[in-house]
Amino acid sequence: MKLAAIVLIVAGLLGLLYGGFSYTRDKTALKLGPLELSVKERETVNVPVWLGVGAVVVGGLLLVFGSRPK
Repeated sequence: MKLAAIVLIVAGLLGLLYGGFSYTRDKTALKLGPLELSVKERETVNVPVWLGVGAVVVGGLLLVFGSRPK
């Protein structure tokens, strides 16, 4: 439970600091018989502020209330 809470907090903080992430994917642009032209496209995914804040809050709640003895 603690590990999940820490992962949520770290992911939320990274989302707030960087605001998103980008990755590169290959896309086939043209294919004529045996010839193939491929293009690398850079995709960007924006992380909303509310999602980063929510991850930090939920992670904090899990860290505080998830480890209480029963």
